[in-house]
Amino acid sequence: MKPMFQSPLVRAGVLLALLALFVVPAMAQTKDAGGESPKRTGGFRELITDGGTIGFIIILTGTVALGFAVEHALTINRSRLMPEEAIDDLTKMVKERKVDEAIAYCESREHPSLLTNVVLAGLYRYKGSDYGYAEYRAAVEEAGEEQTSRLYRKTEVLSVIGAIAPMLGLLGTVQGMIEAFNTIAATGGAATPADLASSISKALVTTLEGLIVAIPTLSVLSFFRTRIDHLVAEAGSKVEQLLMPLSRPK
Repeated sequence: MKPMFQSPLVRAGVLLALLALFVVPAMAQTKDAGGESPKRTGGFRELITDGGTIGFIIILTGTVALGFAVEHALTINRSRLMPEEAIDDLTKMVKERKVDEAIAYCESREHPSLLTNVVLAGLYRYKGSDYGYAEYRAAVEEAGEEQTSRLYRKTEVLSVIGAIAPMLGLLGTVQGMIEAFNTIAATGGAATPADLASSISKALVTTLEGLIVAIPTLSVLSFFRTRIDHLVAEAGSKVEQLLMPLSRPK
């Protein structure tokens, strides 16, 4: 499996995150020519800036989640995990009992996929065992479980982001409320609503940002894990059909 940052899409997500690292703080510090804060409109820009540092971190995690979601959409699909060309080629080789040729095909860097990895495990066991069909079928099942675990681990980043985003939002809420109470204490209890607005806004905005990131991230995670289960089950069926000729007498 390629290292995480070798994926062009992941690298693009990191670049977007680094861009946000410079853009968001600059937006947060923007003032008008008179030195006063610009008039509040309640728009998207204020949703970004009102969250402060914690809000920026939440946005950063959301950017990373988006990058991984796009990468998964392009790699966790039928054409990448079970290419039709590989199925046709291996089916022909197995029917002709060209086991060594099929093994070389599966080992080739030109044909990496879930299907070829599982078939390769079955062919290795078939070639090295005298027990026939039952033996290599067990190898196929073990390889299928291993490939499922690998694909699940690939989606683990989305799981982590979905879990920590609302926690970061809660942290921002606590920070905002502490700032609000500090303002009340500093003014001797004479703080006006305007004095408290900034802190309360941060408390609410970070919670909102955390949920905005977490809800779609967890939904996407569930979608991809369901897709993995379906594709692995389908791959298992195809591999069993593909290797069936080896169970028959020569």
